[in-house]
Amino acid sequence: MREGDHSSVNLAGPTALNPVEVMQGRQATVGGVGVVRVLPNKGRRTVGPWCFVDCILPDEFAEPHPLEVGPHPHTGLATVTWLFEGEALHGDSLGTEQLIRPGQLNLMTAGRGIAHAELGVTAAGRGFQMWLAQPEATRHGPSRFEHHAELPTMSIGNGEATVLLGTLGETTSPAVVDTELVGTELRLGPGLVELPTNPRFEYAIVPIDAPVRVGDAIVRPGWLGMAPVGAELLAIEAGRGGARVMVLGGIPLGERVQMWWNFVARTRDELTEAWQDWQNRNTDRFGEVNSSLARIDAPPPPWI
Repeated sequence: MREGDHSSVNLAGPTALNPVEVMQGRQATVGGVGVVRVLPNKGRRTVGPWCFVDCILPDEFAEPHPLEVGPHPHTGLATVTWLFEGEALHGDSLGTEQLIRPGQLNLMTAGRGIAHAELGVTAAGRGFQMWLAQPEATRHGPSRFEHHAELPTMSIGNGEATVLLGTLGETTSPAVVDTELVGTELRLGPGLVELPTNPRFEYAIVPIDAPVRVGDAIVRPGWLGMAPVGAELLAIEAGRGGARVMVLGGIPLGERVQMWWNFVARTRDELTEAWQDWQNRNTDRFGEVNSSLARIDAPPPPWI
């Protein structure tokens, strides 16, 4: 299998019969830090409500800098921040100032509108920055922020899973979510594990530090293995050194979302309105962020 190829293979096991599609992420830069963007990509826009997944992997880039992203807005989404290394200070227009460390979860829900900034306390570490598209019932609602310093874990074969969001097997995260979903980090020893799944979910498997086999498919770090609805288990195999893997899933959205810059919406008119409100400094919608970093202006939408 060549890099950049898409392949469809069958999951091993009698109850996991749907094909797994493998898609390669692409390199990008956010706040001066190198990332690998695995979602969205040309092959897949969303996995359940997950609509944006950046792997923060600065070790692959020369001279990593602290992550610094000045005040900027969001609408219609929830941001999920999960670090393996390093520390960052989150500040938002709700008045939140929260330091996040490895193994802790920051969950910020935008609703109709929120603004925030991220200030790296140490040189950029490793982790994930992810977005969840909010459903119709909450995407026009109020914003909120949660920090969870401790999250539940469970044994998975010869490894362990930390449940960031939603439910895995009988283990449920305390974080509040708007739709049925799961987000978990697996720390696997060598060999095969069978991950319990919800057959109504579709799943993304994103290796962090080593390739893994998902059924018959090899998924590399910075790549995404996509398992569609119907699988009753995921067979994931790590090599001799073990592996860390993110598994993200949920019920398919059932509607097409539109994403532009930092906004998630359903129509272009909604995106245009959010852009205008941010550029016009509509503090009734986005509030103000107490930050030493410069405010980020939105680029003009290409359709304006």
